[in-house]
Amino acid sequence: MKFIVIGCGRVGSGLAQTLDRRGHTVVVIDIDPHAFERLESGFRGRTIHGVGFDRAVLTEAGIKQADGLAAVTGSDEVNVVTARLAGQFYKVPKVIARLFDPRKADIYRRLGLQTVTPLAWEVNRIVELLSYFPLANEASIGNGQVDLVDTEVPQLLIGRSVNDLTVPGEIHVVAITRGGQTFLPTRGALLQRGDWLHLALLAASGDRLKALLGLA
Repeated sequence: MKFIVIGCGRVGSGLAQTLDRRGHTVVVIDIDPHAFERLESGFRGRTIHGVGFDRAVLTEAGIKQADGLAAVTGSDEVNVVTARLAGQFYKVPKVIARLFDPRKADIYRRLGLQTVTPLAWEVNRIVELLSYFPLANEASIGNGQVDLVDTEVPQLLIGRSVNDLTVPGEIHVVAITRGGQTFLPTRGALLQRGDWLHLALLAASGDRLKALLGLA
């Protein structure tokens, strides 16, 4: 898979090197050319000196072919602008923005933007979010009998319908975020690459959902 990392600080360099060691194609962008000195000598990816939200720089990085982008600079504003550009304009399937101010996280989540805050900076966690399709538990309702979870649509369900993920009385797709827009789907709506699914399910049906998603 091909990933773009914006920012080559402690987190960005660690993220780029971890993705590289796992065999992915990686491009790192940073406004400071000296930042690339943090990368180990065996790093096989590309480095580009430039502003992360500059379209010419992103085009040079191959954003049109990217499977994912992580904006992990030291600026919330740069990270959010870059991530929204990548997701909405370039339609990058998986986009993550690092935020220092966790109070903004809910606002950006409503815009369809996945964020990580300082408590979740750990590099392997970001790699997991970029590379896989984990279930993110957002909330529980009542006494914990019903969970609200988010997940990116897995490869095996692309082109399938919402009905294929519906188990009456147990699992329901309540909304889909696509290209920064969230909508309420019909059961016949087809799932597309890069969709984020928002589901409600009985807590006891977690394993059944994982099986439907191919995560079991």
